[in-house]
Amino acid sequence: MIKLRNFIPGHSSRGRGIRFGFLALAAVAGLAFAGANPSLAQNKKGPTEVPVDELMKPTDLPDLAIGPKDAKITIVEYASMTCPHCAHFSNDVFEKIKTKYVDTGKVRFIYREFPLDNLAAAVSMLARCAGDDKTFPLIETFYEKQADWAFANGSPVPKLFDIAKQAGFTQESFDKCLTDQKLLDQITAQRARASDTFGVNATPTFFINGKRLQEPPTVEGFDKVLEPLLAEK
Repeated sequence: MIKLRNFIPGHSSRGRGIRFGFLALAAVAGLAFAGANPSLAQNKKGPTEVPVDELMKPTDLPDLAIGPKDAKITIVEYASMTCPHCAHFSNDVFEKIKTKYVDTGKVRFIYREFPLDNLAAAVSMLARCAGDDKTFPLIETFYEKQADWAFANGSPVPKLFDIAKQAGFTQESFDKCLTDQKLLDQITAQRARASDTFGVNATPTFFINGKRLQEPPTVEGFDKVLEPLLAEK
């Protein structure tokens, strides 16, 4: 069990010629996630079903979604960028679910940020700032390289910048993103709403047409739930 961290990135090595410092610090210093369940594994406690209308109610933070809006099934994932189980789902399961159900028009998949710590919130901000068609690919890349930046010794900021540059970030846009207070507030509000309204207490948590996934988040687990729904007239 990994406890919630209140991680605040520090200064990077100046030897690389990249200026990091208080701009990067400022974006994550104000977060506080008190009272959350420290478990990173999907937790079956909490409500088994939530009102779909409430779950899908628009907020001022646009959903990150793929798949047709009129799909028969909508999957909502709440995930944290520093969660190893979320990385496993992204790296080993998601593409198979996408190919089988999303690309065929059967499922709409919505990804919502549920940062378990300050670092996760900062990385979520970077993914959002990438914009439109770059956001999902950057999320996937951050998950693929999670071990490099989330659990390595020293400041993660230089490694995050190296990844962000692949999505077109400059030092200026990187710093600007990490000091976007409005975006930070939107992401933390989304996390609070998920916890307070829908009982989300761990990551990843999935809702399928409003029902919390009780199966393991594997291809087989999703098949077990999705196939009967798709068979319904």
